[in-house]
Amino acid sequence: MKDEFEDFFFREITNSNPRHTGNLIKAKEATVVGRVKIDVEEDSHDGVRVILKKDKNDTIKEIRFVCSCGQTKSILVDYSA
Repeated sequence: MKDEFEDFFFREITNSNPRHTGNLIKAKEATVVGRVKIDVEEDSHDGVRVILKKDKNDTIKEIRFVCSCGQTKSILVDYSA
């Protein structure tokens, strides 16, 4: 019951080495750029799940569509215009 009312925030990490390739990031190359909240919309439409990535103020930063076949598409939202 307690988990239903909590917001879960995660640290967003980026790689500070622009020439880096691969899945492993060394600790000295990692930079924490902020905190994000991830919401998963459980109502999938035709096998597509919608994942919303938000900042600490509930502003949507990324919308990711995940197909049941494994393909993903993302929309990055930038409000600095």
